[in-house]
Amino acid sequence: MKTHESQPYTNLISTSQLAQLMGDENLVIVDCRFDLLNPDWGFEDYQLAHIPGAFYTHLNNDLAGPITPYAGRHPLPDQDEFVRKLNSWGINQKSQLVAYDISGGAFAARLWWMLKYYGHEQVAIMDGGLSKWIRDGYPISTGVELPKESNAPFKPKIDPTRVVSTSDIERFRLNSSFLLIDARAPQRFRGKFEPIDPVAGHIPGAINRFHADNLSPDGTMKPAEILKSEFEALLQNIPPDKAIVYCGSGVTSCHHLLAMELAGLKGARLYAGSWSEWIRDPAHPIATVE
Repeated sequence: MKTHESQPYTNLISTSQLAQLMGDENLVIVDCRFDLLNPDWGFEDYQLAHIPGAFYTHLNNDLAGPITPYAGRHPLPDQDEFVRKLNSWGINQKSQLVAYDISGGAFAARLWWMLKYYGHEQVAIMDGGLSKWIRDGYPISTGVELPKESNAPFKPKIDPTRVVSTSDIERFRLNSSFLLIDARAPQRFRGKFEPIDPVAGHIPGAINRFHADNLSPDGTMKPAEILKSEFEALLQNIPPDKAIVYCGSGVTSCHHLLAMELAGLKGARLYAGSWSEWIRDPAHPIATVE
C-alpha cells in the first residue's frame, strides 16, 4: 500500500485527484447515495456500480439516530455509537475520507459535515459524484465491498458550535442579527408542495436558497468566487457565523455549509432537526408564501 504526500483534501476532491490516491493506505471512500422516498434503493444501486474500494453508508441506519416523538426525520446519532461506527469503518486520525453520491453531493454532504462536527478535517466530497467519475473514464466495481480494518481508534473532538437546537431557533429566528436559510426546493419552502413531511411551509423569518443552486449544469460545484458572490448577496451584512441552515431533516442543508466553506465564508451552523423537527410542536408558527 502506498501513502500519498499531497495536502489533505478537506472540502472537495476532483475525480483525477481521487484516481491518483487510489491504493493509498489512508484512503477511505464512502458511497452515500440515497432516495428519501425509497430508502432501499441506494444500497441496491450501489451494488450495480460504484467506485472501486467504496463501501456503502445508509442515511437512515448509519448517519442518523432513532426517531423520537420530538426529533426530526434524521436526528444526529448517539455520539458513542457513531464513534463505534467510524471505528468499524476503519476511520482514524490519518484517514483521508472521500464521500460521494449521485445527487451532486446532497447526501454526501451530511457525512462530510458529521466528520467535521466530530473534529476530522480530512474529509472531502468528490466533485460531480459517480456520474462524473464514469464520464471521465475511471473504472467501476459491482457487488458489495466492506470497510478496511484499522488498528488505530478514531478520537473524536466534537465541535458544538457547528450545530443549533430547536430552542436556539426559537430564540434566533426573529433576531435580525441572524439569518435562517432554508435549503429545500422553492415549492416546499412556499408551502405549495410537500412530498415528505406532514405539514407544508417554512419557519417564519427564513429565506430560501435551494441547495441545488450550488451546482453548475454539469453537476459539479460552482466555482468558489461565484458561490462567494451569491452567498454574500444572500447574507447582505450578516456575518457568516450568524447564518443557520436547515432543510427537511438536516441533510441537504449541509450542502450549503460545504458551499460556504468553499466560498471562504466560514462559521455557518446547522439546525440538525430542521423542518421535520420544528413541526413536531404544534405551537411552533408556520409560514407560507401565496
